Amino acid sequence: MAYTARMLITRAYYLSQIVSRQLQEVSGEQIEDGLFLLNALLQFKSTDLREIPYFKRDTLTLTAGVGEYFIERLLYVDAMTYNIGDVRYPMTELTRKQFFATGRVDSIQSLPFSYRVEREKGGSRIFLYFLPQGNYVLKLSGKFGLTNVTLDTDLSTIYDEFYIEFLRYQLAQYICSDYGATFPDESKAKLKEMEDVILDVSPPDLSLTRTTFFSGQSPWDWQAINLSKGYFPF
Repeated sequence: MAYTARMLITRAYYLSQIVSRQLQEVSGEQIEDGLFLLNALLQFKSTDLREIPYFKRDTLTLTAGVGEYFIERLLYVDAMTYNIGDVRYPMTELTRKQFFATGRVDSIQSLPFSYRVEREKGGSRIFLYFLPQGNYVLKLSGKFGLTNVTLDTDLSTIYDEFYIEFLRYQLAQYICSDYGATFPDESKAKLKEMEDVILDVSPPDLSLTRTTFFSGQSPWDWQAINLSKGYFPF
């Protein structure tokens, strides 16, 4: 059964007790206000990745010589690799200073071995180094955000029922705040219980990989670049 944004907004008004379920109907103006608040809620949720429990695998074909790629609605990258045929190559995520503020030759085309992801309006931009020397298939696992819906958007095609219910409670709280009304204590306690559960549904992988800057290997030179293509045996 479809669960539209209109249904979510209507049920959120009833939950907020701004509109009485038995005695009143949600007006057209309230529906429009509810849609505005729902989209504002979705926009804000894209800043708190802990409350987005969904990870998605996505692919992108790299273009030789191009080191920047914008992906719409991408909020966070947990893992990223690329393939040359059946062989999968890993990359190392660098900090902003490591990627943008260290010395290097920008124009080298080889096998990419490091990346940096930067949030931008509407999504994220991925930066690669070295520049890919071929049209490789990039594969990533990350979180994508739904930041804008219409009244007829079927939320059940995007989210599970438990998450839609979580959104209903959050939207009801938004509505109460917008109307200057008090969110019922029982509903507030239920929302807090939901928030605690959502954080544990699918947390990011926080395992650490130890990196040393004193590996004993020689610094980058043209022999290393041309012969190793950025990779060394361990």
